[in-house]
Amino acid sequence: MAEKLIEIKNLKQYFNVGKPNMVKAVDGVTFDIYKGETLGLVGESGCGKSTTGRTIIRLYEATGGQVLFNGENVHGKKSKAELKKFNRKMQMIFQDPYASLDPRMTVADIIAEGIDIHGLAKSKKERMERVYELLETVGLNKEHANRYPHEFSGGQRQRIGIARALAVKPEFIIADEPISALDVSIQAQIVNLLKKLQREKGLTYLFIAHDLSMVKYISDRIGVMYYGKIVEMASSDELYENPVHPYTKSLLSAIPLPDPDYERTRVRKIYDPSQHQYGPEDKVELREVAPNHLVLCSEREFEQYKKEYEKK
Repeated sequence: MAEKLIEIKNLKQYFNVGKPNMVKAVDGVTFDIYKGETLGLVGESGCGKSTTGRTIIRLYEATGGQVLFNGENVHGKKSKAELKKFNRKMQMIFQDPYASLDPRMTVADIIAEGIDIHGLAKSKKERMERVYELLETVGLNKEHANRYPHEFSGGQRQRIGIARALAVKPEFIIADEPISALDVSIQAQIVNLLKKLQREKGLTYLFIAHDLSMVKYISDRIGVMYYGKIVEMASSDELYENPVHPYTKSLLSAIPLPDPDYERTRVRKIYDPSQHQYGPEDKVELREVAPNHLVLCSEREFEQYKKEYEKK
């Protein structure tokens, strides 16, 4: 059995947008991430997937629940030294490579920022050697070190962002829609780079995206989010071949294929949340319809979903 690196238990992130309005961006989410795997988190814009990532890494303080990293609670009162230790082990690659790099800093200083904060280089020479090594690791070269972000393309900037995340030798990286701002031709290059780095460095990823086809390509398991909740979670192949929750089926039906005949006859499934009629006595929770295939449902829906699954 693989070792758990991250344990997320009943995580909540609520935003008060003025009484009596409370936005439940993340509403009681529970899942684990195992060492060396990539867990994909998908859903449409506004479903809470990016907020989940930012809460895990403590860019937001959790409203409730727990995030355990190697068994230690990430949230709650922490000393500066403890926070510094967590920040080194957990890093983030952001969605927008244009906004996430300081335009006034050279590439060398951007990449070396973590090295400087954590005191990972004993001299200026060692610092620059590490920057050159990181640039080569992400497919750039050392001549790029003294340039500024505006001199690079979107794909190159995202490579710089990846190098910055790798600089402190983290165990866990949250990639928050790292390819959505890039051209399609560049997206595959960045995803292949992330896969290569994972193999070479034993990294663990939470890969957040709305492009299901790309998530399937990089992820070992996939969690589907809808309005702050995980509605389905299974291995990548299992989720694609045997979707159970109506929302997952809706997302999969929207994926275009490079096949004109298929596209002419493709029927888009529209998800209607009102189909779930829950009474006060209904306990809605993640239930296992097949080994390691979890679906958010009531007891009544669970029986229905199991019958449908067994017919396949």
